[in-house]
This record gives sequence, structure tokens and C-alpha cells, in this order.
Amino acid sequence: MSGKLKSMSQIKQLLQLHELGKNKKFIARSLGMSKNTVKVYLSKLALSALDIQSLLTLDDPILEGKFHAGNPAYKDERFDHFKTKLEYFSKELTRVGVTRQLLWEEYRSDYPGGYGHTQFCYHLSQQLIARKPSMVLQHRAAEKLFIDFAGKRLSYIDSDTGEEVPCQVFVACLPYSDYSFAMVVRSQSVADFLYALGCCLEDLGGVPEVLVPDNLKSAIVKASSYEPDVNRAMEDFANHYKTTVIPARACKPKDKALVENQVKLIYTRIYARLRNLTFFDLPSLNKAVKEKIGDHNQTRMQQKPYCREEKFLADEKHLLQPLPDQRFELKYYRDLKVAKNNHIYLAQDKHYYSVLYTYIGLMVKVIYTRSMVYIYAKGEQIAVHVRDYKQGGYTTDKEHLCSAHQHYMDRSPDYYLNKAKLKSEALYQLLGHLFAQNRHPEQLYRTCDGLLNLQRKTDEMIFEKACMMAIEYQNYTYTFVLNILKNKMTEESEIKQAKPLPTHENTRGREYYTQSTISF
Repeated sequence: MSGKLKSMSQIKQLLQLHELGKNKKFIARSLGMSKNTVKVYLSKLALSALDIQSLLTLDDPILEGKFHAGNPAYKDERFDHFKTKLEYFSKELTRVGVTRQLLWEEYRSDYPGGYGHTQFCYHLSQQLIARKPSMVLQHRAAEKLFIDFAGKRLSYIDSDTGEEVPCQVFVACLPYSDYSFAMVVRSQSVADFLYALGCCLEDLGGVPEVLVPDNLKSAIVKASSYEPDVNRAMEDFANHYKTTVIPARACKPKDKALVENQVKLIYTRIYARLRNLTFFDLPSLNKAVKEKIGDHNQTRMQQKPYCREEKFLADEKHLLQPLPDQRFELKYYRDLKVAKNNHIYLAQDKHYYSVLYTYIGLMVKVIYTRSMVYIYAKGEQIAVHVRDYKQGGYTTDKEHLCSAHQHYMDRSPDYYLNKAKLKSEALYQLLGHLFAQNRHPEQLYRTCDGLLNLQRKTDEMIFEKACMMAIEYQNYTYTFVLNILKNKMTEESEIKQAKPLPTHENTRGREYYTQSTISF
């Protein structure tokens, strides 16, 4: 019986006509088939253990199995031998340099009567596929977000140098609605990856229950099919957005088949449509990508009466968890020692940050973000600073210093004047004259310290007279006041002051010394 197989409805008609006693020629003419075909089916009926009424009650696929038992190739003794070698073939194909051609050559040398190359490869492929069937995954709305980077890059032209700058393309999708997001970033670094992921969640307007990244180093420290080590920064990101991270298994792209398919679609709907355009900065490139991914989400899906965006807005967006009030800032961790000047040195910025002086010499934990620096010791937060990128600079909280250092930091003309005003009016006036001089204030601070020290050790009335004498003689130094007190000059009723010369006409002016000839 050659040619196309007859439908089971025709076979049932054949059986009914045969049961009515019609001959082969009549049956063939009635059903439009050859007499030999009728003969073959009737011969198979004779070999069957079932009667005609039982066969007529069977469903068409089951009835077809009774008359067409299948491909006789799988009943061949060559196939029986081939099955015994499948485990060996599967294992050998995983080894370096082993190909199907090599395995077939070895197979034929051991079993000369075996399959040819085509049949060998066909049966091997069929058996390997059958051993690893694919499963249809059912996804709940707002449950997962698949994350990946596209294998191919987009680029822009640096307007200053004319150099082409290749960039990575971040891709994510919600498997329930297949709603997609794409964004161009400079690299796959942790900072760029988490920035793109944060932008993705803001675009979605919410947070899914689970983030499913690929085993890229920006998210995963060590890939494993069972217990992957998640990057600490990724864990901080998930904790900030109150979600969890469950990475896809290593070398198992089917775990996130939908995002892999999105990458293929993006090649067509973004890459191909931007291929003839030139961009001169990253924002303009991202603007074009955002426009194209919007068109992609609004394109009607095949065999479905809706687009991705319609499905997302109708069934998924309202189920997403709310976004936090603040965006995530990437955290960096360091263990640093507090130096003798009660500062820690953040080598990242080459900057110093103060710590309470009682922690000098201890190791502290430092967590810093793009904008802040947090310092911890003994399970408590001991300092917080705004991050400063000035190299070689110091950020110091005065409260962290000891009393002597706090005094040094407090020094200023106003500090000394206010302090003097509380102790002595004469001293306040003396310091006012002192700072009125055309000298840098810091040159006078030690003079102020000395005068305050004298004030503490000297009788109030005597010190007042000494200060007034210093003002009178226009000598505001610590040494002058000290000499007054040592020599007990305040006890004299009157201290003669050098009188200025009287005015008279016997003076020579500038003109006298500049004249070329002298007149007598």
C-alpha cells in the first residue's frame, strides 16, 4: 500500500461495507480507492484480534494505531544496538573536539552494518531531544521580572573626539504580559546595571515579587545551579525595593526564555531601525531606544487580540508593589582604621572623615554611597558625613575632637573677643585694638591665649590697669603687658609718656632734598 495514508473515516466506511458483505471491487469503487488498498486493509483486519464493531467504536487516532503501527525503523535490530550506545554518545559529545562525524566513524568501525551518517545523526538528535523535553512555565501577574544584557551593542559618536563609543543594552521583561524595557548604559558594571534596573522599575511604576537576573557578575558573585552567591550590592538593591533575587540557573537559558526572545525581537525592532541613524551622546540614543521599545510594546502580538502594553496595564500594573520614596543608592563597604588624628582615610576619594577621638586605633566599618558616608563601630553608628570628592581634603565634625582640638578649631577674632568680654572690659578693648592691626588674625591667636592666661592669674583691678596702659601706649603685645605686671608699673601714680616734638618752622621738606642745586 503506497501513497498517502487513508483517513480513518474512510477506513470505517470500508469496515462497514465489508460487514454488509460487499466485495472488494464494490468497496473500492464506492470509496474511490484501489482494489489493492482495500485488500491490504482487509488483510490487516484479519490479523487483528478485534471484531469490526469493536474497531468502529474506537477513536480515529487509536484506530489508526491498529492499522498503521508506526515506522518499522524503530523495530530494526540496528536501532536496538544503537540504543545501547546512547549514554556513551551523549557523554562523549560534551568533551572538547568530539563531533557527531567522529562518533559516527567510530560507530561504523565497531559495527559495520550500522546506520549511515544521515540516519545516525537523525536518530541521535531525536533521542537527545527526547531526553531533555521543554516545560511550559506558567507565570503569575507581577510575580517576576526577567533581566539580561543583549549580546550585541549599540554605540554613539563622541562629539569632541569623533570616536565611536560602544555601549551595553539592558533588557528586562515581565513574563506574564511580556511587557518589555530596554535602556543603553556604558557598561555592565554594578553601578550601571543597578542604575538601569532602578530606571526599569520606575518605568513599570512598581516592583515585582522576584528579580530573575542572568548570571552576570554585576548581580551574581558565583554562578551555581543550586545556591548562587548574590552580589552584595544586588542584595542591598532588593532590600531597598522590598523584593527578592532568584538568579536563573547557570547555562540554562530556558529559565528565562522570554527575555532571551525579547533580545531577538529588540534586534529587529530597535537595532535594525536605528542602524542608519547617528547619535552624538548617550541621552539622545536612549531617547530613540525608549521610543522604539514603546512601539514594540504597543505592537499587536501574534495569535493574540491585544498588545503587550494593553495586557500589562489591564492585568499586571496594579498588582506590582509600590516603589519606595527614594531611589536606591549603591553602597560600598570598607573596613578602615581610625588614625591618630581621629580621621579615617577613604582612598576612593583620597579624602579624610572624622570619627570621635575615643575610637583612635580601632577598626571601623564604613558604608558609603554616592552622597553620604556612614561609619560604624561596636554595632553602632558613630559618624555620618556628606561625601566630599575633594582630594586631600578633611571633613571634620567639631564634636569628634578632644577639648584641646576643639579649642584650636574654634579660634577666630570673634571667639576671642566674646571670651574677653565675659572676663574683662579692658581686655575686650585691648583685643579689639589688637585685631584692628593690619595683620593676619591667626598670627595674633597665641597673643590672645597669653593675655587670657595672664587674666586668670592676675588681680582683676591690676590687670584692668595694665590693659589700659597698653592701650594708652599703643603696644598690644603679651610681652608688654607681662612687663607692666612684673615691674609693678601699675602702682605708679603717673607714668610719663614720651611727648612728641613741638611744631616749628625749622624743618626741611621733600622739596629741599629733591632740588638739583642748593640755594643758601
